Amino acid sequence: MFRITVEDTFAAGHYLRNYRGKCENPHGHNYRIRVTLEGEELDRAGLLLDFKDLKEALKPTVDRLDHQMINDLEPFTATNPSAENLARYFFTEIRERLQRSTNGRVAVRRVTVFETETTTASYFE
Repeated sequence: MFRITVEDTFAAGHYLRNYRGKCENPHGHNYRIRVTLEGEELDRAGLLLDFKDLKEALKPTVDRLDHQMINDLEPFTATNPSAENLARYFFTEIRERLQRSTNGRVAVRRVTVFETETTTASYFE
């Protein structure tokens, strides 16, 4: 089994619903997203997936959230924009893009959202 990982960053605001504490108020983070892929087969160039291609698969979701109030964007108008839910959102978005572009040869293994330098949430299946 082969695995590759890339990271990207974005800045965005959010607030947590049904929460008692400071995070129920609008505030922002400089998020870091780490995406790990896996697969058993390398391509003809000996790559699981070019790092550039993984970054391109990540880019539309990063760009959609960058400098936005996440609560104003679907699906977060109804789903709380917690780090856990953001990790699942990125996982799903990237999985759909890679399914189309690699015909299922490459799978998303794990997405980790860094809300701060010392706090993370991950999603995997």
